[in-house]
Amino acid sequence: MAIETVRIDEQGREQLIRLKRHTGIEHFNVLARWALCASLAEPTRPPMRLFKGEPALEIAWRVFGGAHHDLYLALLKQRCVHDGLPVDDATLHEQFRLHLHRGLGYLAADKSIRSIGGLARRLDETPRAA
Repeated sequence: MAIETVRIDEQGREQLIRLKRHTGIEHFNVLARWALCASLAEPTRPPMRLFKGEPALEIAWRVFGGAHHDLYLALLKQRCVHDGLPVDDATLHEQFRLHLHRGLGYLAADKSIRSIGGLARRLDETPRAA
């Protein structure tokens, strides 16, 4: 399996806490799925960044993805192919982390997200990748 543990840095953890407070969605894994999808829907690749230090939060991949963990992995693989990247474990892990953290940044910074409805409207308005 390409990804066994989802590692989220301190900034991402703080963004999840903010989103949880605003939306009332209790579980970080559900919010993290929304964040991944928000980033995957963007037409551009996420910028490279270094993740320093120990992760502030870890979620098992099967908990992150729930019953649809294979679908999230397939979406990530398709995005790598679309972006001209290899589909090896190291690339999948790196791209997953970059997309997840970009998506968390997008959602946490959006002032219109003050409820589950605001989150749904935000994602409905997200540009779709070509």
